[in-house]
Amino acid sequence: MSEKPICIADFEHYAKAFLGKSVYDYYKSGADEQQTLAENVAAFSRLKLYPRMLKDVSSLDLSTSVLGQKVSMPICVAATAMQCMAHADGEIATVRACRSMGTGMMLSSWATSSIEEVAQAAPEAVRWLQLYIYKDREVTKSLVRRAEKTGYKGIFVTVDTPFLGKRLDDVRNKFQLPPHLRMKNFETNDLAFSSEKGYGENSGLSVYVAEAIDPSINWEDMKWLRGLTSLPIVAKGIIRADDAREAVKHGVNGILVSNHGARQLDGVPATIEILPEIIEAVEGKIEVFLDGGIRKGTDVLKALALGARAVFLGRPIIWGLAYQGEQGVKEVLQILKEEFHLAMALSGCQSVEAIDRTLVRREQWAASKM
Repeated sequence: MSEKPICIADFEHYAKAFLGKSVYDYYKSGADEQQTLAENVAAFSRLKLYPRMLKDVSSLDLSTSVLGQKVSMPICVAATAMQCMAHADGEIATVRACRSMGTGMMLSSWATSSIEEVAQAAPEAVRWLQLYIYKDREVTKSLVRRAEKTGYKGIFVTVDTPFLGKRLDDVRNKFQLPPHLRMKNFETNDLAFSSEKGYGENSGLSVYVAEAIDPSINWEDMKWLRGLTSLPIVAKGIIRADDAREAVKHGVNGILVSNHGARQLDGVPATIEILPEIIEAVEGKIEVFLDGGIRKGTDVLKALALGARAVFLGRPIIWGLAYQGEQGVKEVLQILKEEFHLAMALSGCQSVEAIDRTLVRREQWAASKM
């Protein structure tokens, strides 16, 4: 890229040119016809901002807290798997960038750097572990205990992946990890997604999930997980109000409203569309977060106005990582922080606490008021 990137789309353009096709397609693609992938982004444009005027915005406070941990801004890093495909430093670069920016990182169980390596790279950074429930429950227990031992501050348990969604690009590419990489949190080749027997003609990851991840998990397993750890637990992948109420009933500390980056069931709504009913269902009893489609500072503002405590970024972090490793991730986070700062100022919000529901209207409703 000859010119310095100035928005998230610029980073993605670089990544598309720089990364191998199979790797770029893995990060970029959604399930099936990718309707939800497009909707995650497009839905934000149907929300219109109604800013307040004549507020003193000469000094703004962007800080907040997530699960009791202070962060410099309500923009955190979501779990994205196998980051060493994007840059040799992978998750190590990402956690160091998060430390520099004063925000938190969710580490994927499927990372190409281990729980311990990421902790050692930035021991003072706010870190959470994303967790899959494996058929071998001892594997899951081990991941949780390792996270506790190395100073992670919460467990985000993925609840929307009993099987892997059908990602057509990955099937066409017969996606596998490059041979020099492995999922570093696992000892055996099969669990590390580097099986010697191969994965046939399908997406390798789809075969891996079918073999390793437990499709029988249910609400009782949330109780089981609660019994394993004193760390806060967040249910990642809730998109229904009744499931949100169940999550509260089963003692979780938070919900991440997520459709897995539109990579599981195609045709579900955009996460920003679902957020209000989840907020209403939990009645303020637990924290609610959102991922999916965040590309601009105004998107962050809209999500917070509709009730999210913070948002989590997935693909934009990968594009920054591909661009320039740790520095690229920092630049992505800095750009979004500056855009969010400007959106707050132009909306008359001196702090995150001042962002409320009155700032946002749906497009159809807004038109009817004219």
